[in-house]
Amino acid sequence: MDTSNLFSLKGRTALITGGSRGIGRMIAEGYLAQGARVYISARKADACDQAAKELSALGHCVSLPADVSTMEGVQALVAAYAKHEDSLDILVNNAGAAWGAPYEEFPESGWDKVVDLNMKSPFFLTQALTPMLKKAATDHLAKVIHIASIDGISVNPWETYSYAASKAGLIHLTKRMALRLAPERIVVSAIAPGPFASSMNKEARDHADEVADRVPLGRVGTPEDMAGAAIYLASRAGDYVVGSTLVVDGGCAWGR
Repeated sequence: MDTSNLFSLKGRTALITGGSRGIGRMIAEGYLAQGARVYISARKADACDQAAKELSALGHCVSLPADVSTMEGVQALVAAYAKHEDSLDILVNNAGAAWGAPYEEFPESGWDKVVDLNMKSPFFLTQALTPMLKKAATDHLAKVIHIASIDGISVNPWETYSYAASKAGLIHLTKRMALRLAPERIVVSAIAPGPFASSMNKEARDHADEVADRVPLGRVGTPEDMAGAAIYLASRAGDYVVGSTLVVDGGCAWGR
């Protein structure tokens, strides 16, 4: 058994939504370090362009700004990517949103925005990119990785109804899509992160020590923690992990 290239992504292409910051950027850095050509997308063009410029110091990284919360945005991103590549090895559906409000006041807008981006968009973006994923799946498997959350596995104290429901739905959708796409040599899996410092998880970002007290492992996640999980699933090492959700949370889902 030759394990020297087990985690290599050399020569492969990756498209990461929400890739300009937070977990998406952590994954982008990891993929670049492993030799992939990386394309990042984000709704804010300036932030996406700046992130790609900074990440280009590590390897080939291109900014493809798009709002994948709409079908028009999904199609625009696919078209933009197709101007650079004719196939896609790795798709990371990371773009997401959250909304918190008391039960009695929770608005329809807070439901639709979150569910559309967190659950609807990963399905339709993957659907639109399936021909390119199939084209890449020659001597290796193509990969789709959904970024879910431990909030889709266990219940937190906060009233984030649409976020929790959308992430639980994404975890189950991962299983359904995996069964459909595995015969096409496309492996679908997911990651359920716990507390990582990001603009979405400001508590972990701004109060890491307090959050760490609630984590069984005693700390919040690091970029290496997320990159390691994403590299594993994207590389040959994760080829036999089909439809599963890898929990990366320091034990939070089971101990909070």
